[in-house]
Order: sequence, then structure tokens, then C-alpha cells
Amino acid sequence: MRLFKLPFKNSKDNTVEVSQTVSENIPKHIAIIMDGNGRWAQKRGLPRVAGHREGMDNVKRIVKAANQLQVEILTLYAFSTENWKRPSTEVEYIMKLPIDFLQHYLPELVEENVRIQTIGEFDDLPKNTKAAIQKAKDQTSDNNGLILNIAINYGSRFEMIRSIKEICQEVQEGKYGIEEITEATLSGHLYTSHIKDPDLLIRTSGELRLSNFLLWQSAYTELWFTDTLWPDFSTAEFEKAINDFQKRKRRYGGI
Repeated sequence: MRLFKLPFKNSKDNTVEVSQTVSENIPKHIAIIMDGNGRWAQKRGLPRVAGHREGMDNVKRIVKAANQLQVEILTLYAFSTENWKRPSTEVEYIMKLPIDFLQHYLPELVEENVRIQTIGEFDDLPKNTKAAIQKAKDQTSDNNGLILNIAINYGSRFEMIRSIKEICQEVQEGKYGIEEITEATLSGHLYTSHIKDPDLLIRTSGELRLSNFLLWQSAYTELWFTDTLWPDFSTAEFEKAINDFQKRKRRYGGI
């Protein structure tokens, strides 16, 4: 067993510990539905936004752990296209979190060779949120370590409809015929066309559904659910999910 002690200052402690019990078969791409922030706050008699703040702090810990475990891509479901239905005050607060997160954490991400990318309708985000994220994407664009892929203003059904429209347009333009359309054609038009599909998808908070997240990409993804609310999702539980993944046999329809 190798034990990594990861120096990281946060509101709970000053270190993050990750024990790597198996060095092989680490999932290359892990996706996480970070659910339960609001319930975490309500259980403590706090406003929902307090849960989102605590959840943001936990992103820092899990990103650092994933980087140390040599995960190649970490996709985090930060804000869905359906989340705009929430109270405007909550939405406004959530949209400020990337600004605060990147303002304080970007130097560390650059130092740790993390590259920031996004999936979703980026242009529809508030101006200040978009500017902060774009700055982070630009400043980490030359990094070649862990890809921190933020799904923000993302919805999988919208993504697929958008892709189908693009394919239809290309067929009309004569770029290829209908009979030439394959799975690879659709995959090549998705937001995730530049990265591999997730190997492992984790959802916190006890909900057992994908909630319009990476529906096409997760066709053969291993799913792992936990009752733990996202702010309480520890590096130890993150490692537990990875260890469970390592025990599974991925047959992709074969024997």
C-alpha cells in the first residue's frame, strides 16, 4: 500500500490522505454527480447556499485526491440545464461559486498541472461566471495533467438533440449520407468528443438516477451510489468507489 499525504488547507483539516491500495486499473475518467448540498445545509438548520459553499470546498479535496491517484479526467456535474428552475437567489449564488473557487484555487491548479475544461452551453452563463471560467481555461490550457471537466449549464438530452441537428445539417450539405451515420458520428458531435467516456460514475446523496447526465456516454460506465451527501463525501469514500470499480469485470456485452 502506498499512502499519499496531500497538503491542502481547508475549513476541516490541513491534509488530505489517499491510500492507493491498487496501483493498476485506476479508472481513467471518473464522473461525479455532486448531490446533496441543500439537504446537508437543511439538516444543520442552515440556508441551502451554505451547503453549496461547503460542497465547493469538497471539490478542492476530491480534485487533489484524483490528481494524486493519477485519474486522467474528472467530470463534475456542477449545474444542469434544469437547475435554472431553482429560486433565483440560489441560482445567483451558485453562479458566483466558480468565480470564488477559481480566484482562490487557480494558482494551485496551475502548479499541479491540472487543465480546466467545460461541457454545456457555456455562452449562456452569466458574464462574470463565464469570464472567470474562461480565464482558468486559458491559464491551464498548456497543462497536460488531470483534466478537470466542469459540466455547467449541461443537459444530456439537449446535448443529443443539438448533436442530431448538427448531423442533419451536415447531411443536407452533402458531407455524408444518412447510411454513413454511426455511433462515432454522434459521439463526435457531443460536448465530450475530445475525451473518452467515463469508466466510473459516482452519485452522492442516496438518489439512484442519472438526472440527465452523460446519458449517451455512460452506456457502459460502472455506476456507484452512496447515501453520503456531497459535502461529507470524503477522500476515503472516493477511494472506496475506485476500489469497488477495480473488482468489477467490464464485458461490454461479451462473455
